[in-house]
Amino acid sequence: MGHIDNTVTRQADRCYLRAAMSKPLLTREHELDPTRRWRDSQDEAALHELIGAYHRLAVSMATRFRHYGLPMSDLVQEGVVGLMQAARRFDPERDVRFSTYAAWWIRAAIQDYVLRNWSIVRTGTTAAQKALFFNLRRLRARLDGGNDGTMTPEDRKSVAATLGVPVTDVEIMEQRLGGSDLSLNAPVGTDGDGEWQNFLTDTRPSPEEEVTERHDGAIRRKWLRQALEELPARERRIIVRRLLNEDAATLASLGSDLGVSKERVRQLEQRALDRLRRSLAAHIQQPRDLLHQCA
Repeated sequence: MGHIDNTVTRQADRCYLRAAMSKPLLTREHELDPTRRWRDSQDEAALHELIGAYHRLAVSMATRFRHYGLPMSDLVQEGVVGLMQAARRFDPERDVRFSTYAAWWIRAAIQDYVLRNWSIVRTGTTAAQKALFFNLRRLRARLDGGNDGTMTPEDRKSVAATLGVPVTDVEIMEQRLGGSDLSLNAPVGTDGDGEWQNFLTDTRPSPEEEVTERHDGAIRRKWLRQALEELPARERRIIVRRLLNEDAATLASLGSDLGVSKERVRQLEQRALDRLRRSLAAHIQQPRDLLHQCA
């Protein structure tokens, strides 16, 4: 039953595409009337006339992207979306054919669809990466790659120079285009005893390490509070605002608040640090590290 449904769908798609390609394009003089009616009065009949006449542009452009493994019907639909955007933005008073203007919007809409649906991993987030994504296959076909189908280092440098991107970007994109998405639950090997997710490394600390860190952290914070309480108020204020606050204060701003020069603040800070080191030396070997750990 599923095979029959697929056959019927393919036949319907072919009939749809043939019908779209059979409609002639509008002449330069004829296209001015519907584009003006749509722009001036939002005449839907004029819009349908434009879409129907230039539907074949969406079909033709979609065939250029069929090797990305996405349904042809979806590519055509996205091309029609771009065609409608072109109709909405087109200015008939400019000396440009609508077909020329629409071709850019159709291609942009299809490319955006391919980038969003080719992989669950976001691909081509910058203009340079998009150019690399859509041109790497074509440029690679012109080069003499290795026997295993991969590019040589010289090939990658040539592609990078042609598209104006780093060689590392070419290497990463080559790997992305050379493989498909793989589920972490997919079985490993033919017997299927394990899954790919079983080989992922858990970089989080173990429960024992978390408990130890919380216990030791509480002790270190206690030592630091005791050492800070032994400082004069002005020096304690400098240490807190300079080293323990998320947004560290500058020497100039502290000097303005305390009514002293920036150099005097630096001297007071250094004296406070020396006092903290002496106070904490009885507990730890690296007193200055404690300030960063407890911040």
